Amino acid sequence: MKRHYIKWLLCGYISFIFVQSLFFKFSDAYETQHIFGVLGEWSGFQWFADYGAYGVGIAELIASIMLFIPAVRLLGAGLAAGVMSGAIFFHLFTPLGIDMPEFNAQGEVVGDDGGLLFINACIVFSCAIAVAIWEWVEGNHFFAKR
Repeated sequence: MKRHYIKWLLCGYISFIFVQSLFFKFSDAYETQHIFGVLGEWSGFQWFADYGAYGVGIAELIASIMLFIPAVRLLGAGLAAGVMSGAIFFHLFTPLGIDMPEFNAQGEVVGDDGGLLFINACIVFSCAIAVAIWEWVEGNHFFAKR
């Protein structure tokens, strides 16, 4: 019974992180402009700099909803893990780096986050993998033979 609550707690944590980040992604915050600007320049895809945050935000919103629907929770956890694996990859293997700049209201860099965004991506990824494995083992998904 406790395991059931732990799974819901993990889903709640993932969804909380995703939903609170939607403000930044959909409001064109300085942090978002920096992240997707660096990735767009690095990849050579200007459209990713311009629209990538919206696509990632929509994927995070969909994953957040799916995590609370038992029949598709496995897919939601997979989507969450996929989005976070992309974030981890981009932090580690591109000019983006681990420490993200922090901005004031005027858009000036006032420090860095000490890797907090990267650490959160790793925690959310781990939680999503745990939920996905849990769902698979319990057979609570539409792939399971009934």
